[in-house]
Amino acid sequence: MVNLTIDGKQISASENTTIMEAARQNGIPIPKLCYLKGINEIAACRVCVVEIEGKDKLITSCNNMVEEGMVIYTNSPKVRRNRRTTVELILSQHNCECVTCIRSGNCSLQRVANDLNIIHIPFKMEIEKQPWSKEFPLIRDSSKCIKCMRCIQVCDKVQSLSIWDVEGTGSRTTINVAGYKKIEEAACSLCGQCITHCPTGALTERDETEKVWNAIADPEKIVVVQIAPAVRAAWGEELGLSREEATVGKIIDVWRRLGADYVFDTSFSADLTIMEEGTEFLQRFTSGELKDRPMFTSCCPGWIRFIKSQYPHLVKYLSSAKSPQQMFGAVMKTYFAEKLGVSPEKIYTVSVMPCVAKKSEREMDLYYGEYAGHDVDAVVTTRELLRMIRAAHIEPSTLVDQESDRPMQEGTGAGVIFGATGGVMEAALRTAYYLLKGENPPADAFQAVRSTGFNEHRGVQEAVFQVDDVTVRTAAVSGLGNARALIDKIERGEAQYDFVEVMACPGGCVGGGGQPIHEGEELAFERGKNLYYLDMNADIRYSHENPDVQKLYEEYFEKPNSHKSHMLLHTEHMKNK
Repeated sequence: MVNLTIDGKQISASENTTIMEAARQNGIPIPKLCYLKGINEIAACRVCVVEIEGKDKLITSCNNMVEEGMVIYTNSPKVRRNRRTTVELILSQHNCECVTCIRSGNCSLQRVANDLNIIHIPFKMEIEKQPWSKEFPLIRDSSKCIKCMRCIQVCDKVQSLSIWDVEGTGSRTTINVAGYKKIEEAACSLCGQCITHCPTGALTERDETEKVWNAIADPEKIVVVQIAPAVRAAWGEELGLSREEATVGKIIDVWRRLGADYVFDTSFSADLTIMEEGTEFLQRFTSGELKDRPMFTSCCPGWIRFIKSQYPHLVKYLSSAKSPQQMFGAVMKTYFAEKLGVSPEKIYTVSVMPCVAKKSEREMDLYYGEYAGHDVDAVVTTRELLRMIRAAHIEPSTLVDQESDRPMQEGTGAGVIFGATGGVMEAALRTAYYLLKGENPPADAFQAVRSTGFNEHRGVQEAVFQVDDVTVRTAAVSGLGNARALIDKIERGEAQYDFVEVMACPGGCVGGGGQPIHEGEELAFERGKNLYYLDMNADIRYSHENPDVQKLYEEYFEKPNSHKSHMLLHTEHMKNK
């Protein structure tokens, strides 16, 4: 242990502990803008400087280690002057129109500037402005970028795509898409991890709330909303609601107050996805098609974008099943429209998703009969939902639990756990077991595919299951850097699986790029535990037992993987680029 003094407090810390971490462990916060533990420890912002007794120069606390006998001052007059000047210089190159910024009230730069009582910027304002397509699902506003390098490091170290890079030299140094490309030309997966790790409003999702408001106001449109499982695990965080209070029933209440005509739970179409994907897996597995390579899940659009750009030769091993979002939209524009006796054009489908990539996925075409359009018309992230709640002046304490609409009201615990890494795999195995044996396994028989902690085992959970004389080798992986490492092992022949689930975002959809942002915190694992709790307490825990899914097959699709199912619930991945 190392003994030292910070702000007059004598403390002990382990060797090789940074000054910042030692201070934090002892209740002494040091402000920062660029630091991300284990990812971005480069002291780019210089806001975290501290004074060491006996040394003339201030040092950064995020990447300097504690030493025996150190006497440290984190807020001395010299530190305050230096820190204030540093932040004033950053602000002189920052668009400070905070009232029109999405991140206002949840911005690290705004908080640090307020804490330093900066009410005037003494330096000449020099705001950078780079062009950017407003049509792309990920929006970058260079005027708000503080060059902290977080986006570069997250995309490189966590997601292994290296979309961002430093550009220019000296005072003209900036961040841009690597290789002097436009973002549309880059291999961006749209995972949104750069957004959730950006300390300011420089990176955001494309806002679609006005599209939704306009559809609600249009008397010719029937607005149908679906709510993804992962949204219920996070939406209450910014509203002061506990996990127990922030139910999906209250989100349904929100949408009815906003003016939606019908509201459904995506866990219904997650169950539908399991019926299609589980049946497909058994067919491909028993036919010997998967002897060389596994079947990969296809419900994560960030993963789909990744495999198409990084491993195009493996695309044929993807499940052809659409994601729950797209299946829901397809059912709404066909089966549900027929139930209502209206044309598909009158149905306006809205998805509430934890994901930025879903905004790109929704552009997938749907052709059926005389209808030519899209499964889904608009996608709003959890953050956009929260902005709509505030815009409508809805007081969270007044919300009450409501049931979703019929005829697609039922969801199962299997559908709910889609939002956590390993959840799709576990739900699929429950149903695959039933299809093989004709009886249900114990509901928790496949919990070995669940994550044991955030990014534990490099984001991979491996499991082998024996069903009579059949052996099924599985893996569930989250985070694209982890997925790349796993695929490379498969390609080298060092690992062999029959079924692999991949989620682009670390921890799965609960850690998605559209979820609420909490500076310096990774909440995916905690949110995932909430979904498993809901599964454990669900009345039905097997997708194949969902009575509304059974009815849908009886009335419309006949059976999983039928001709009509393939027309509406499956896709050809190479045609949807």
